[in-house]
Amino acid sequence: MSLLELTGVDTYYGQSHILHDVSLTVDEGSLCALVGRNGAGKTTTLRSIMGVQNPRSGTVRFDGVDITDNDPHQTSQAGVSLIPEHRRVFPELSVEENLRLGHLGQDVAGDRVASLTDQVFEYFPRLEERKSQQAGQMSGGEQQMLAIARGMLSDPDMLLIDEPTEGLMPALVEKLRDILTRINRDGITVLLVEQNVELAFDISDYAYIIDEGENRVDGPSEELKQDDEIKDRYLALG
Repeated sequence: MSLLELTGVDTYYGQSHILHDVSLTVDEGSLCALVGRNGAGKTTTLRSIMGVQNPRSGTVRFDGVDITDNDPHQTSQAGVSLIPEHRRVFPELSVEENLRLGHLGQDVAGDRVASLTDQVFEYFPRLEERKSQQAGQMSGGEQQMLAIARGMLSDPDMLLIDEPTEGLMPALVEKLRDILTRINRDGITVLLVEQNVELAFDISDYAYIIDEGENRVDGPSEELKQDDEIKDRYLALG
């Protein structure tokens, strides 16, 4: 059963036409990857879903409901959480204060907030150890963990995650890979934008390749991973 559907989406920044007739489907419970070269339109796709940059034409449906013209807070309340690139934590606030912002304005009961907080501390025990520390004093990897944890505090049905491993050391990349797999296995649908294509193919069920703002290829991730011609043409990989 599909949870998210984009049909014929065209998105512009001013007069610049960025996404051209983009369509994709993410099944409930899946981990789907969206990959492509820098500037291909991956982040714009996530922004179009979230309502940060609404499409000029086409439709975005989430759980059967048209959310094409939603504002971001409306999309969040519908059950979608965006983990943006570059982490974007609030550096002057503590870890605990950053986490509280995750459920601010959301209809999440107090006991559920407590349960979600326990859950993210189980995923990211380092955050519990550093609850009182300013987020700006943490390492890049810890800030990325905080950004994901904060997104989960809204109690989403789906996470949109943009370039989570960017700039991280290999050991942290592997740790984050395991955590993302576990989050998905525990019931949250994930649409992952990731420059590390091999990692994206390894942990996802299905993948879309976007190039110059257009869908080029999609299919089961394991099949795309084995296709050197496709990787060389659209991803500059051998």
